[in-house]
Amino acid sequence: MKQADIRKQINALTYPKLGKSLGELGVVVEVSAKGDRLSVILAVSNQEAFEQLASQIRKLFGKYFSEVHIEQQGAPKQSRNYGSTFNPNNRAPYAKKVIAVTSGKGGVGKTTVSVNLAVALAQEGFRVGLLDADVYGPNVPRMLGLSDERMRWGENDKIIPGENYGIKVMSVALTTPAPDTPLVWRSSVAVSALIQFLEDVDWGSLDFLVIDMPPGTGDIQLTMAQELPIAAGVIVTTPQQVALDDVSRAIVMFQETGVPIGGLIENMSYFIAPDTGTRYDIFGAGGGQKLALRYDIPFLGEIPLTMEIRESSDAGKPPVAVLPQAAIWYRAIAKKLIASLL
Repeated sequence: MKQADIRKQINALTYPKLGKSLGELGVVVEVSAKGDRLSVILAVSNQEAFEQLASQIRKLFGKYFSEVHIEQQGAPKQSRNYGSTFNPNNRAPYAKKVIAVTSGKGGVGKTTVSVNLAVALAQEGFRVGLLDADVYGPNVPRMLGLSDERMRWGENDKIIPGENYGIKVMSVALTTPAPDTPLVWRSSVAVSALIQFLEDVDWGSLDFLVIDMPPGTGDIQLTMAQELPIAAGVIVTTPQQVALDDVSRAIVMFQETGVPIGGLIENMSYFIAPDTGTRYDIFGAGGGQKLALRYDIPFLGEIPLTMEIRESSDAGKPPVAVLPQAAIWYRAIAKKLIASLL
């Protein structure tokens, strides 16, 4: 085979999970065919992606060459020198303020709060980006009506973020071939993907970058605290004692890593029966306020449990944008947070 034809075929291969060819990305450094030996050098820093590409190249050319040698050359354009929690890097210099929304456990409505907080900030006239860092449960696109979008690259070799309701959005859900594709990633791969979303997305100039963190106190939370100068950590809980126990750990994590806590939000605080107007404290009452007092952090507000919030969120219509009463609740929380940051 001619060397030019070999390079052409390799350039046509698709980089895993990015939907762009190797030729477009310019990662094929060298192709050399001499006798029965084919040598290929790829500038691919992600180990998992390199191994997948190497396997594809061997399958393509193994029948033509007795030896197919593929070498990995790490891409030099990005730094992977991690910071520390008390001297973090700034992987998002385009954002004036970074807000990290987290929870101690799943199922408390953290993503719903993240989406509506981001939209509420945009409604106040700010330029807002929302990064879905909950890589194993990426629901942000659905709640913003972006489920059908897929990742695209711009002419400047940057990823084009999704955009709706006045905010820019990036999520791993936009990189998968189908909505139900599982991300069976080790934490190192997930962290690498999130750093790429911070550095390789065309966010433009932002006033706020809101990050929807995964629940708990794991590797991604630690990495975000090391790689970004977080201006405020926002913690979401329900009044339920189990949730309060877990969220206490999230509060202490922020305190120990030096992240300023912007406040605590109690979600699903109570339920008002639509037929009788009776209030039911399904998960208990007052737990969020008591926890805020215990740890001396701001209490940003309560969001009740309503069918309308659930229905509009599932339909890709943020309640803060389409439900007048919900808009009052979320915008009041956003204004409190703004006042503490500006």
